[in-house]
Amino acid sequence: MTIRGEMLIGATALRGAESEFHAIDPATGAALEPGFGGGGAAEVERACALAWEAFDPYRETGLEARAVFLETVAANILAIGDDLIVRAMAESGLPRPRLEGERGRTVGQLRLFARTVREGSWLEARIDPAQPARAPLPRADLRQRHIALGPVAVFGASNFPLAFSVAGGDTASALAAGCPVVVKAHSAHPGTSELIGRAVQAAVASCGLPEGVFSLLFGSGSRIGAALVADPRVKAVGFTGSRRGGVSLTQVAAARPEPIPVYAEMSSINPVILLPAALAARAEALGAGFVGSLTMGAGQFCTNPGLVLALDGPDLERFLTAAAETLGGAAPSTMLTPGIHAAYVEGVARIAANPAVGVLARGQQTVGPHQCRAGLFTSSAEAFLSDPALHEEIFGAASLVIRCPDVAALRAVLERLEGQLTATLHMDPEDAEAVRALLPVLERKAGRILANGWPTGVEVCDAMVHGGPFPATSDSRTTSVGTLAIRRFLRPVCYQDIPDSLLPEALRDGNPLGLWRRVDGVLAAAGGVGG
Repeated sequence: MTIRGEMLIGATALRGAESEFHAIDPATGAALEPGFGGGGAAEVERACALAWEAFDPYRETGLEARAVFLETVAANILAIGDDLIVRAMAESGLPRPRLEGERGRTVGQLRLFARTVREGSWLEARIDPAQPARAPLPRADLRQRHIALGPVAVFGASNFPLAFSVAGGDTASALAAGCPVVVKAHSAHPGTSELIGRAVQAAVASCGLPEGVFSLLFGSGSRIGAALVADPRVKAVGFTGSRRGGVSLTQVAAARPEPIPVYAEMSSINPVILLPAALAARAEALGAGFVGSLTMGAGQFCTNPGLVLALDGPDLERFLTAAAETLGGAAPSTMLTPGIHAAYVEGVARIAANPAVGVLARGQQTVGPHQCRAGLFTSSAEAFLSDPALHEEIFGAASLVIRCPDVAALRAVLERLEGQLTATLHMDPEDAEAVRALLPVLERKAGRILANGWPTGVEVCDAMVHGGPFPATSDSRTTSVGTLAIRRFLRPVCYQDIPDSLLPEALRDGNPLGLWRRVDGVLAAAGGVGG
């Protein structure tokens, strides 16, 4: 499949007339061909018009047809073959095994949402049959289902060119819900985005769906993204990226005559808590394991462990010694973009210059452009509580260890934290009481709490929550990973005394779709109105 530097608007491919830009190979700094023309107001208008035209017919596609569409997208992505991996490597600096795994995750989540669509419980069908003889007042026939919100604007992420990009989790869950999608590709990997976009476009055509179900726009800077969010036909936004970018989009969305939800995953430092018994039992192993998680992918994961909390003492010193030794041997890794690298260097320099911070260890010296030299720093609970600058995320392989004099200080640090995607507990059975006391705090602070593991790595499954209170996300009630993500793009509609022949299939007598439905308060798949 040839990369032509073209946007995909419905069934057409065209080159944008705005300023040309190129992807940059972060390993060399070289510009990659071809150049891409950015879109403007006309392209946003056309993509949104097509999406709105497609919305009503697409949201009422049968469950099987929609599931087959998602599976066709997955098959088309695999059919691109090695060209996709080679281009993604050049545009991101990520190694082949990581990108092959990410492709598998992308395809896997599309298939998972196909299964979810077929199963149908996300419709949350509810039926309260009429009770005409009820006293003192009769009850009408009331039936409820969830429908798609409308066209969704999705913004590709810099750090996952496949799994959080053009056909990533936001797109997959929105399409599963019945929402057409207009993607704003990330300018760091436009070639990868075009390849994936053509796979989705081909699936729309081969499945006989309205062409406006999917469009792909390019454009460097924020103008085209803001125009997309402001368009009145867009009804929700999916975003993974910086806190600044996510907050900016939420402000645009809130300022519209009709405000819309923005589901933005933004900033998290993912605290790791080392409990005393666990630290005493295996401090050295924890130090090595921590560094492995910290430096994975040059630390460019949403769940990178950027903060460690532990009680000060000899066992913590054992952990720090092991972590410093392991980190000192860590080879530098190429970061995703020159801009991300520059921000990392600035962030590390800032924290190292803080008089309340000590530099514990640095990774090996860099040998090429845009490489991450890992850093591990230490400070005190007192300093952390008094200096908000120590709470800020450094996107990359950098982490701060907080020495806490006692459990009360450790809890005070946790209370001061902003919202997080994850919180990790390393614990032994003897730590159970301490954990029990901390869990209420962690539940308020994080979307996922894990024990005796590391936060990097997010399983795509039914039970996963990849979200959390602000600024981890803009809406703590949601997740961007796992099947629950479909709920972001749905809303309930109640039908009162509508004739059976006019009701959607999910709510008709006889249950033609064979769904689990709540009928007169009882969850059932068959029987009476439900069957």
